[in-house]
Amino acid sequence: MKRKFLKTLLAIAVTGALGATSLVQAQNKGPIAISMPTKSSARWIADGANMVKYFQEKGYKTDLQYADDDIPNQLAQIENMVTKGAKVLVIAAIDGTTLSDVLQKAADKGVKVIAYDRLIKGSKNVDYYATFDNFQVGVLQASYIEKALDLKAGKGPYNIELFGGSPDDNNAFFFYNGAMSVLKPYIDSGKLVVRSKQLGMDKVSTLRWDGAVAQARMDNLLSAYYTKDKVDAVLSPYDGLSIGIISSLKGVGYGTPKLPMPVVTGQDAEVQSIKSILKKEQTSTVFKDTRELAKVTVAMADAMLAGKPPEVNDTKTYNNGVKVVPSYLLKPVSVDITNWKQTLVDSGYYKESQLK
Repeated sequence: MKRKFLKTLLAIAVTGALGATSLVQAQNKGPIAISMPTKSSARWIADGANMVKYFQEKGYKTDLQYADDDIPNQLAQIENMVTKGAKVLVIAAIDGTTLSDVLQKAADKGVKVIAYDRLIKGSKNVDYYATFDNFQVGVLQASYIEKALDLKAGKGPYNIELFGGSPDDNNAFFFYNGAMSVLKPYIDSGKLVVRSKQLGMDKVSTLRWDGAVAQARMDNLLSAYYTKDKVDAVLSPYDGLSIGIISSLKGVGYGTPKLPMPVVTGQDAEVQSIKSILKKEQTSTVFKDTRELAKVTVAMADAMLAGKPPEVNDTKTYNNGVKVVPSYLLKPVSVDITNWKQTLVDSGYYKESQLK
């Protein structure tokens, strides 16, 4: 009887210990701090919402903040997240070069850091990077131009103008370099002509991915170089820029039977641009399924907090100036009038009613 009683006590003690461990594990389920750059782009709103959803499904508490494209604001928000006891920081940086000091404070407190879709530069305290194959994004955009103008068959010469993303966003250089890997041979051979002679990110970048800045630059290009010639293609790396570029083109008569719209690329499959594609204004966009990126990010955080190495598929590409950041790259998809429904609606990313 005594032995049975002792066994019962032992069982209770073990159960209690396991319960305490479970409680500690439950308490370790957060908070996960998510720092997004802005709400001015629909994609960042979707990114934040998706991460909150998937983290909470796994039992994590989340702290989601948007920085309104204001660097000091983002730094203050991240510092506050560290002070409040974040276990993991997921950061889509406004300027990937400005975070070294705040990330050192995070590291000193044992906080793990995931760079989300924008590489954080100049800091050793970036554990992982979750993104898309950004070089391939540029390849897809340029390949669309190549196909639409039938350049492989030797057609041309055609006039093209080039737009780049924000110079403080590391991805912008990957997009541009990916595109130029396809376009440069045609430019060198004269099949594509950049009448403005503006090439290179130092000439074509668009600070903060601002559509109004892109529109103003397109206005200037058209008035300076295209009063007699027509534009046949515009490389645009992002939908928000594409909308501004298209407004500029329409302002001088493009999009009419007499003056058809040039090939205009984009990225992010934003609602306004899909509507533009359906109206045969913008020609294509590159879709990056942010639901999948959010899932990868959650899996990374989950693994780190469990003391396991997260799954990565690239350990060479993303050198932030201090270290090569282990990365997981997802595949982007080119979308145009032929496959928008299957890619965006049938997958559940959008409802068809949103795009009409």
